[in-house]
Amino acid sequence: MRLNRAFLLAALIAAGPAALPQPVRAQSFFEDLFGIGRGAKPPVPPRNVPAAPPPQAPAASDPAAPGEPGVEAPRPSAPPPLRPVMLKVPAEETVLGQELMRNGSSGSLKLERTGNATVVRITVPGMKVSQPAESCSVPLSGGNPIPLTAEARADGLARFEAAGGECPLRFEVLEGAVLVTPLSGNPVCTFTAADCGATPGGLWGPAPASLIPRSSEFDTARGVADKAVRDNYKVMTQRARGQDVRPVVTEQAAFSSDREQVCRNYAREGSHGFCHVRFTEGRAVALATRLGVSPTATPSASAAPRPRRKPVPVEGLNPDAANVPD
Repeated sequence: MRLNRAFLLAALIAAGPAALPQPVRAQSFFEDLFGIGRGAKPPVPPRNVPAAPPPQAPAASDPAAPGEPGVEAPRPSAPPPLRPVMLKVPAEETVLGQELMRNGSSGSLKLERTGNATVVRITVPGMKVSQPAESCSVPLSGGNPIPLTAEARADGLARFEAAGGECPLRFEVLEGAVLVTPLSGNPVCTFTAADCGATPGGLWGPAPASLIPRSSEFDTARGVADKAVRDNYKVMTQRARGQDVRPVVTEQAAFSSDREQVCRNYAREGSHGFCHVRFTEGRAVALATRLGVSPTATPSASAAPRPRRKPVPVEGLNPDAANVPD
């Protein structure tokens, strides 16, 4: 009996699912259909989707990310310190032998070189003491050349003095002009015999007729000079400490006032701007020299206008071309 059962079971196994009873085959079908019971299969990951790498602990040598406890974010680097700006130092040759006038309108000043010495011939304008409405002029030293003493270039500019005589003066050489300052502190030199109160101080330069055609040149140079003065004052402010900053700010404010005082009476100044440019260039050179830049150094800023590039003609798009289609 046991032997028959064994043969029967082996025959059923060999025959496969078709030999199984109907209920057993139906149960196996539904298990495969719904994935339950013995028919359940492990899920298959989708194809072509890379698996996420397992998290790794940060290496000991890796720097911690900013924002983590105990870690400071990198600070932005400080801007480089400003450098003084040196303009072209005015040469004495730009005024030697030139006939200059106070404010470009009156008087006469001519610097000349005799051997190694520099002399000046100057006629100072003014107003009559007895009749202030009338103008007058006085030639210093009777119109003879006055020897000048060369001073040290403390501010980078060539400077001469005529300390003797009835009207001691200082002469500072700018580009094509001379800035004259009375040494006595009084802006008026009184000549009793000539009944004249002369005012030699101010900028002595060319007449406006020769300056107006160069107005565009002076306009470009003015922008360069103004920027050089501002940058040099910024350098002075950076280098100053504590209470030393206030005198620098005061001097910068006084510069604009001094320039206006000197240039407001220059003939036709609004049409050419010559006095403004030359006075500003002189201040820029003086500041750079005080900041340690040698006056003989190569200029770090140029007032020469940049050449403009010519536009490249494009065929068919140039309305000025000769062969324009109708």
